Amino acid sequence: MNKQVIMSVAFLFALMQPLLAAPISRRAMITGGGRGSGKCTIEVNVDGAAEVEISGDMGFLRTLSGQTAAWRRFQCNEPLPPNPGDFRFVGIGGRGGIRLIRDPRSNRGSAVIHIEDRKGGRGDYTFDLQWRGFGGGWPAVPPPFPPGHYPGPGGFPVPRAIQLCQDAVTDRLNREGYPYVTFERTIPDNNPGRNDWVVGAVNGKRGFEITRFSFSCSVDFGSGRVRSVDVRRR
Repeated sequence: MNKQVIMSVAFLFALMQPLLAAPISRRAMITGGGRGSGKCTIEVNVDGAAEVEISGDMGFLRTLSGQTAAWRRFQCNEPLPPNPGDFRFVGIGGRGGIRLIRDPRSNRGSAVIHIEDRKGGRGDYTFDLQWRGFGGGWPAVPPPFPPGHYPGPGGFPVPRAIQLCQDAVTDRLNREGYPYVTFERTIPDNNPGRNDWVVGAVNGKRGFEITRFSFSCSVDFGSGRVRSVDVRRR
């Protein structure tokens, strides 16, 4: 093998490295309640090319070429539902190309955005995902908390307890090989004797495989500590 061939192979291998790199995940900062009129604002820093995938309240940033892309902002008023109605992608800022390449309505609830930054150095890119109503999945109006569950029986805020439970479930599924996790519903258990439990349903995705799970968390509503987590296939 001559020197030119060796250099060509090395160059191609170097180009492939970003493709083999694991995506950088980030959970959305949820502010307010959209109640069916949803919006997520995403800002990332890119040098070369990158893809952003948004699924529920999780974002995944993959570098395709150039220096490693970085998150700047990921803020939503509610998670992206599995089948959003009247979905819109709105590019706000960026010096290069930015476009939606996978619509969540035809991609099992995941939106994928491709960014091309062909100028030297790094550039910031901002875009919005907007939707009104639901074509399926989560209800348009979340069900109210059962009486006596807001705040929790020990005074700890129920929304915070729910977030801690979701974080624990996400960690469990990540460790079991599911890097993409989308919650269908999470509510306090209102059955007798279960007022310190949070229950729900969640989807775990790896590759093209999507598995549905049910879960439950025992939460100390005095301190907010998650005592135990149980996740089972549905």
